[in-house]
Amino acid sequence: MLETLIQSGKHEIKRDPKGVFLAGLSAGLDIGFGPLLMAVLLTLSAGSYGDLGTEIMLASAYSVGFIFVILGRSELFTEHTTIAVMPVLDRRASVAELGRLWGLVFVSNVVGGALFTLFVVTLMPNLGVAAPEAFIEIAHKLVDHDPGWLLVAGILAGWLMGLLAWLLTAAQGTLNRIVVILIVTASIGLLHLPHSIAGNVEVLFGVFLSPAITWVDYGIFLSLATIGNAIGGVVFVGLFKYGHVVRGGD
Repeated sequence: MLETLIQSGKHEIKRDPKGVFLAGLSAGLDIGFGPLLMAVLLTLSAGSYGDLGTEIMLASAYSVGFIFVILGRSELFTEHTTIAVMPVLDRRASVAELGRLWGLVFVSNVVGGALFTLFVVTLMPNLGVAAPEAFIEIAHKLVDHDPGWLLVAGILAGWLMGLLAWLLTAAQGTLNRIVVILIVTASIGLLHLPHSIAGNVEVLFGVFLSPAITWVDYGIFLSLATIGNAIGGVVFVGLFKYGHVVRGGD
């Protein structure tokens, strides 16, 4: 499993930057379908946040964007906090190369999410499937917290995404991979943890549709969620998994 991640990380680090940016842009666009489906279901459902059935339904919808991105082999920042750090830990790539990859993937993910949000907001009156209030309610679930919560919860989200990258190396077959993705990402959705890339779309909807959610709220969310996600993926999965395999194996 470790060698698979190292080889995958080396491939991504050595990949042409233009290809990385386009794949990251695609991931930012595709992941937006999760928050969109959440808003649609929240609009159509008789329940609300706090109801078990509604929470499970919304968490499952949240996973859809991740299934699109991961099975489509697009570039997602929170996966690379674990995947791309492995060859650096094994001294097969440099920290500078890792930083370049992270920067390209993160920026392209955020730009893709912003484009998706603008596209949906522009078409929303004609879609007629989701109420603006649903998007706003989803955004408030992420921004109505103090900075300390955002950072710690972001670490948990990054930890789970790192585990997802690790577990997918052992999952054989498309169906098994879908189940693993669903379990991990639905857990993030059910716990309302801040995922920097999916949350980028969720909070931007709130910025565009509600005067109560400002660009300052967006900036605080994105920065703290990103830092937390990186810590969770690098420390709790990257360092720990690499350490226990290397010290426990040949």
